[in-house]
Amino acid sequence: MAAAHAFVVDLAAPELTDADRHHLERVLRLRPGDEITVSDGAGSWRPCRFGAPLEPVGDVSREPAPDPPLTVGFALTKGQRPELTVQKLTELGVDRIAPFVAARTVVRWDPDQAAAHVERLRRLAREAAMQSRRVWLPEVEQVRDFATVVDAIGAGACLADRAGGAPALSRPAVLVGPEGGWSDDERACGLPVVGLGRHVLRAETAAVAAGVVLSALRAGLIGGPD
Repeated sequence: MAAAHAFVVDLAAPELTDADRHHLERVLRLRPGDEITVSDGAGSWRPCRFGAPLEPVGDVSREPAPDPPLTVGFALTKGQRPELTVQKLTELGVDRIAPFVAARTVVRWDPDQAAAHVERLRRLAREAAMQSRRVWLPEVEQVRDFATVVDAIGAGACLADRAGGAPALSRPAVLVGPEGGWSDDERACGLPVVGLGRHVLRAETAAVAAGVVLSALRAGLIGGPD
């Protein structure tokens, strides 16, 4: 296995960003000649030897997009919990991450805050994708309201709720509500509900649990398509 994985803009002439090179040299302590893999984040990758510059040592390979694509939407939570959520969902292989504001969401980001926070979430997703050796970067969406997210996801969306049935790949987009739970209007939106266990989970735990179950279903580790 390669010593590390990184993302580059051009696989034909791969170049590391200064931040990635610093991480590989100072944190992972790579040495010139160590083999790494680099990806464009859209399914293509190739092996290289670490150094200045990178030296390609193999052809470009391509992995097909995961099917079905998995989505987890989560209502904003306090502090650094959104960062933890995005990091873990990326490691699990979730393809689309959709933070949103629900009726009972306590945290409210103003537009300037939201843009800065989302950029940080995207950086964290990229770092987590490097760590977990993903070749497809997840899409971390802008923060929107609940109704807009439901409309954007469309068919395949469902709400996480203890009263729901088992998750299935026929509904590969799970929305997780805030600490205070779903409002009556949100429950009445018409989406089916799926359960994530018998116990009451913290909001960030429920989002990660949704990612675990969906990823395990897609990988064939548990259950079946329905």
